[in-house]
Amino acid sequence: MRAIYKVPFTCVSPCTMACPFLNDVLDEEALIFRHAFKRERVFRDRSDPLAFPDEYLHERYQFTGDGIRYCVALRFFRSGMFLYAVGHAEILNKGTICRCVRSAFGTQILGTHLYYIRWPQKNVLHQRDFYKIAAFPNVIGALDCTQIHIKRPSGAHEGDNVNRKSFHSINVQMICDAACIITNVEAKWPGSIHDSRVFRSSTISQRLSQGEFSAVLLGDKGYACETYLLTPLADPQTAAQQGYNLAHARTRA
Repeated sequence: MRAIYKVPFTCVSPCTMACPFLNDVLDEEALIFRHAFKRERVFRDRSDPLAFPDEYLHERYQFTGDGIRYCVALRFFRSGMFLYAVGHAEILNKGTICRCVRSAFGTQILGTHLYYIRWPQKNVLHQRDFYKIAAFPNVIGALDCTQIHIKRPSGAHEGDNVNRKSFHSINVQMICDAACIITNVEAKWPGSIHDSRVFRSSTISQRLSQGEFSAVLLGDKGYACETYLLTPLADPQTAAQQGYNLAHARTRA
């Protein structure tokens, strides 16, 4: 009686050897062919919107990458928080926030502030715009200061930055025209400095006092009244004085 032995074997078809896109390829040339046409998969961080192209960002957020970077930088400037805190709120890492702030401040803010914030050249046109508000003549701008909150600075002059409302700030002076467009900014004084001193030390005050412009500014009662800076009357008695204060308030507001 003849014994029967079963020998296991693997049947490899010619298709398997020749096709480079199957899992078990035995042909060396097929392996080389597969490797040549292999594409690396790119896994994007979907939590980072700046990892996507501008077409995707505009479709999803109606912003390009530069627009998002600019908004992130403005949030950092406005909040005064650390880079980590802003990054946590915007789901961005610290390095991305740092690059956004550096790009926005270096190229978009410093590079364009002289274009957007500049003193009017055609004074007559600006005076006409102010005159249309409350018939107050010869006005070229409205003046005021605002306290910008900052973190508590270190050093011996820390107390100079505490304003009359008992928080740390810088006193920023701004002048705007009838269209509420800022034409002059003075942002270098600590919060404890009075508005009147900020104006007296500014370049625009010196130019007005020297008669460079045949126009006046309107300020509140915290400023000293000058020939080029008109303030409201402290105690108006006559109808003309009350009319002056009313026109002054309407124009400056």
